[in-house]
Amino acid sequence: MANAGKGSLKATLTVSMSNFLEAGSIVAAAGGLTLWVSYLNLSDASVGLLGAVSANGFGSAVGAFIGGALVDKYGRKFIYKYDLIVYMIGVLLIALSMNFGMLLTGYIITGIAVGAAIPAAWTYIAEEAPAKDRAAHVGYGQLAWSVGPAVMLFLAVLMAPLGLMGSRIIFGMLFVIALITWVLQQQINESTVWEDQKKEDAKAENMGKKVSIKELFTIKANRKAIMLVLGIYFFWNLVAGVMGYFMPYIYQVVGGLTSAHANLLQGTLWVFTILSTYFVFIKLGDKMNRKLLFGIGAAMGIVAWIILTFGSMGMTELLLFIILWGVAAGFGAQAFYGLWAGELFKTQYRAKVQGMMFGLVRVGVGLISLVVPAMITFLGFKAAGVVMIIFLVIHLVIGLILAPETRGKTLKEIEEERYGPEENGIIEGEQLDG
Repeated sequence: MANAGKGSLKATLTVSMSNFLEAGSIVAAAGGLTLWVSYLNLSDASVGLLGAVSANGFGSAVGAFIGGALVDKYGRKFIYKYDLIVYMIGVLLIALSMNFGMLLTGYIITGIAVGAAIPAAWTYIAEEAPAKDRAAHVGYGQLAWSVGPAVMLFLAVLMAPLGLMGSRIIFGMLFVIALITWVLQQQINESTVWEDQKKEDAKAENMGKKVSIKELFTIKANRKAIMLVLGIYFFWNLVAGVMGYFMPYIYQVVGGLTSAHANLLQGTLWVFTILSTYFVFIKLGDKMNRKLLFGIGAAMGIVAWIILTFGSMGMTELLLFIILWGVAAGFGAQAFYGLWAGELFKTQYRAKVQGMMFGLVRVGVGLISLVVPAMITFLGFKAAGVVMIIFLVIHLVIGLILAPETRGKTLKEIEEERYGPEENGIIEGEQLDG
């Protein structure tokens, strides 16, 4: 068992490297945004379009819809044969861009690759994790997601004297890291949970029984899970998505910081997220009441945005903001999305529903990204901040009402608890969920 635990952790870390690359590409684009604006003389509409179609918006939404379906049909490992190849093409295009068309195309391709890998990563990690350490394993995926932005932003600070060439070099580095990661990911094993489920599905089909995606909407357990997981992640990510792509831009345009100072500030925020992910979510996620843990993080995020919105955006307010939001994000909605989305759905459509939900979330981020630059220009940052606070309050309420307690249970135990024993069928599963 010890060797199995070590093996699953090694696979978790290998898969988590995709999270590092995906989040890193989003923030690398954000860190160099003002440089591209200056180089290409971009309008607010063009800036919004880049954010909308990127790995932060519609691009990843398309990838998630496609990736989720493929991963459930062909296996969790399937996506790792091709995804990072597409990713490498995208970041290389960005690194070599000479005009807006090249830049936009690179953003779209990278975004699709990022979205396609998300359902595979969170599903694989949850399925391969030991029952008593599932939050910790999911936390390592979240940790990698946090390390990526921190590294990219600090690199942006170091590369600041090189101007746009520095941003190009960073995307070139992402290309090299992606190539190394792709080689490592070819060596991981397929999810044993998925393989076992495929054998059971084959037997069920021979008996004339087949699980349908329609169950997502006909079974009460699935509807409740979607309301929880999509609800917390959608509204939280409308805020986090804006921050991930536009925050250095906001620091500069609204707060008057230089590009280097803005990236340094945002990089420090991610350091707090890294520390919080490890010392709070990884260490406590399998021991502490998860609804309470979620509520504390969500409340801290709201306080952070109240300070940023109604303060003067002086250095005191900015430091309070990056500490509060940075810590809160370490055990915030994204970490719980990765955990609950992996726990609360059947294996047959676990990745597919993740792809669907992640895709819808990124569509929302894409839509708001189209208007954020203009909103700040014409309505002012305070109006935009109030909107962000409302989104965060909604996600807190949803989490506090619907969060389940699944600590220490195997995926099979959670499935039987929510749906009823398989031999009792779908109808009784719905009755038992009430």
